[in-house]
Amino acid sequence: MSQVFPKSTNAWSKASLITLVFALLALGWLVLTLQRSDFVTSANQFIEQPVQFSHQHHVGGVGIECRYCHTAVEVSPSAGIPPTKTCINCHSQIWNTSPYLEPVRASFRDDTPLNWVRVHDLPDFVYFNHSIHVRKGVGCETCHGRVDRMPLMRQVQSLQMEWCLDCHRDPSRFVRPRDQITTMGYQPALAQAELGPRLVREYGIAGVEELTNCSVCHR
Repeated sequence: MSQVFPKSTNAWSKASLITLVFALLALGWLVLTLQRSDFVTSANQFIEQPVQFSHQHHVGGVGIECRYCHTAVEVSPSAGIPPTKTCINCHSQIWNTSPYLEPVRASFRDDTPLNWVRVHDLPDFVYFNHSIHVRKGVGCETCHGRVDRMPLMRQVQSLQMEWCLDCHRDPSRFVRPRDQITTMGYQPALAQAELGPRLVREYGIAGVEELTNCSVCHR
């Protein structure tokens, strides 16, 4: 019986299989890369706000501390959005006729809140408590980045589960003294490898098994 396929078919079959494997691997890499990209996570994207509030000016320039505006961050799951009265405390005296700040004055005058757009927007199935993180020594900068250098507020971290777990698996790499929570550009006095484990013990931070339990964040 004569041969149906030429001998070159074997080589083509092997090449096709190898190409298919590499194509699937490349597709998997592309999907994972896209899933972590700013396009999907919304990181590093500026969001239009009713007033383009500059943290660079207020925090980096004027030196206003985070807790002056975000008053609930130490006691509440939410850091809190400052009421218009907080803005008026200064701007009734400073730039009090600026057209740029008319939405702030109108909000105070009409007793209607400014409709700020959330920048760090976790999914509804994720429970995050600001107060417990602050009490356990997680600094504002760790999650929110150098806000003192942001003319417009943006999300700098992916906020994906793997990012949260990176800290929950080893919080000693991230914790800092409580009196440095709001410090931007914080540099530990000791090496973090020495300071971190000590703070973990001092603050009573739970072990990795508890911190990585699904019910910690998904309730």
